[in-house]
Amino acid sequence: MNLIQLFDVSLRLRAAQPALEWQGEIYTFGEIDARSNRLAQALAARGVRQGDRIAVYLANRIEFIDLFLATLKLGAIFVAVNILYRERELGHILSDSEPKALIAAGAVPAAFPTWQIDELTAEGAALPADRPVVIIDGDDAASLIYTSGTTGVSKGAILTHNNFAANTANILTAWQITAADRLLLALPLFHVHGLGNGIHAWLASGLKLRLLERFESGKIGAELLEFKPTLFFGVPTMYVRLMELEPEIAREIGQAARLFVCGSAPLPAQLMQEFEERFGSTILERYGMTETLMNISNPYAGERRPGSVGLPLPGVSLKILSGEGLPAAPGETGELYVKGPNVCAGYWRREEASAAAFTDGWFRTGDLGMREADGYYTLQGRRSDLIISGGFNIYPREIEEFLLEQPEVAEAAVVGMPDRARGELPFAYLVAQPGATIDPAVMEARCRAALASFKLPRGFLQVPALPRNALGKVQKHLLPR
Repeated sequence: MNLIQLFDVSLRLRAAQPALEWQGEIYTFGEIDARSNRLAQALAARGVRQGDRIAVYLANRIEFIDLFLATLKLGAIFVAVNILYRERELGHILSDSEPKALIAAGAVPAAFPTWQIDELTAEGAALPADRPVVIIDGDDAASLIYTSGTTGVSKGAILTHNNFAANTANILTAWQITAADRLLLALPLFHVHGLGNGIHAWLASGLKLRLLERFESGKIGAELLEFKPTLFFGVPTMYVRLMELEPEIAREIGQAARLFVCGSAPLPAQLMQEFEERFGSTILERYGMTETLMNISNPYAGERRPGSVGLPLPGVSLKILSGEGLPAAPGETGELYVKGPNVCAGYWRREEASAAAFTDGWFRTGDLGMREADGYYTLQGRRSDLIISGGFNIYPREIEEFLLEQPEVAEAAVVGMPDRARGELPFAYLVAQPGATIDPAVMEARCRAALASFKLPRGFLQVPALPRNALGKVQKHLLPR
């Protein structure tokens, strides 16, 4: 079964049912189906064929959903691109995935042929709403989602129709999602959290969705009060902002909602407790990755343990190996390995990286954790020094390489600093070239122009030298904090 066949329980069987609220307009599932059919016809008229990659550089909007469904219906591969990426990052993804086209709204920060979404939508409006006839297998690639890997080079995780379908079935079952639910979705759709969980749960269950362009702390309270969602998916940063709502507003929101889910970054236990006291609802924390989608979740019916990501989801196998490669005992820290139908098919056109990511069929997550005696899992940081900030992955090497391109900089090291709102923030330590002085304001301006905003170091400290071991490797834990 491919994803469109899975989504047809809503697109076709619930065709007349209200499905999506977007900027004050309400669309039925049938209208969503027809819109994406017409857009698929427009893409096909421009030469898009099965197996082609379609890169999408858009903020949240209904046309993002249209494009996603249209791409799937053609058997093409959807490449979601972070809208915060600048020329350096966008250029790499386009070079690596070699898409048939980049679809955007307005100018893009890269020299690449671009199709404008408004023009495509207008073309589709004049075409028939017939669905393309394409044979799509469950093992075919549905999407490439780019993520930083152990080498620091952004790689495209190949997520198949079966990967997404297994993940969707798991979250619908584990979190008891049905057509009776109402989901307020403020997560970015270019991220696997918003796309693979939010959009897929909506289409597979037939629930009512209100899509927001972005999470705005000054407006989110009114959105929650008006829409009264039963479901809310968020990252820790969002829950920090929700805690700013007045207690009476928070209580009313909590009474309408049956489930708040948190992922993409560690949820502080204290924040979980404070949220429960204010909203009267216990956040359900779960654990997933771009390459594996959802792996572990606290139970819907059972203890949602602060600091723990819970228990493996159905069909997902997990093991923890110590530094010596031996099975870790309960309470012992080791690296998490995962296996199941949720795990990606590898990395796009990177055989060596794919081979390195798997050991005897098990995917190496790079995350350290431990399993308690009763089966609950707790994460204890990264095997590498990957920074997770507000749900986004930041690989320090990418920032370091840019900083080393600056004429004043001889050496650079970037680390994650704890932050209550975003989990971690990058911070840069710089060694100047002989006779040079590093101006933090200048460094910030250059980084702001070249890197996505969430990768911007929140501080630049000039140091005389970076601490290194006998082999010359920087010992980041010895940097002044």
